[in-house]
Amino acid sequence: MPPTVSNQDLAEGTTRVTRQKRIGMELGLGGIVLLAMLIALGLLTTEADVGAFSQVAPLAVGTYLGMAALLWRPLMRRAHSQSGLGAANRVTLARGVLVALIAGTLADPALLAAHGKWLFALALVALALDGVDGWVARRTASASAVGARFDMELDAFFILVLCLALLVLDRVGPWVLAIGIMRYAFVAASWRWHWLANDLPESFRRKAVCVWQVAALMLALLSATPDTLSTWLAATALAGLAGSFAVDVRWLYRHR
Repeated sequence: MPPTVSNQDLAEGTTRVTRQKRIGMELGLGGIVLLAMLIALGLLTTEADVGAFSQVAPLAVGTYLGMAALLWRPLMRRAHSQSGLGAANRVTLARGVLVALIAGTLADPALLAAHGKWLFALALVALALDGVDGWVARRTASASAVGARFDMELDAFFILVLCLALLVLDRVGPWVLAIGIMRYAFVAASWRWHWLANDLPESFRRKAVCVWQVAALMLALLSATPDTLSTWLAATALAGLAGSFAVDVRWLYRHR
């Protein structure tokens, strides 16, 4: 006899399909917004629009698609019945679109240098949205473990992109990449020393260091900032991050 399907199973299946469609539509809308911004950026260039678009677009779109793919499975595994991304995650996704666009410009250093002010403005909006998504999560009761992880990983990737931008523009030496890869080195180390993966208590210090990293790297990218000052700003970001990681590692070791 064929297995019977209960009304509850049918309802859960319908909810799952509805959630897939809703999440797919919202992620797709983010991609459309990214393409629109890429076209607008191409129209701002003094060179051939097709040339600029062909260099920047693949990296930006690829970055966004990778982000969406990594986000898809955790969203679909959420236990609650919310059908879409949720208000807070929509804000974080909007920030992800901006970060993907900035990442795309790494493929064309000339474009990055020529439109540094516009990209600085986009980075500034992305930094502001970093505080908005938490506020929205609290106001709409849409906070989730998936959203918190998405926000944290996007912060880490944004910092890495800014470090790469400083490197390709030759504003700071290769040592600046230590800022961007420190988070990933910490994760890799936790595969060997599992106590590093334990939960950390909430920390204002950690949030302040993250904000300063982004602000310092953004200021260092401005063409009006002297190279010496850019180096100093990046150095303060590295020192703050290294100190913050040292405090967290010490706490995790003592509470392992």
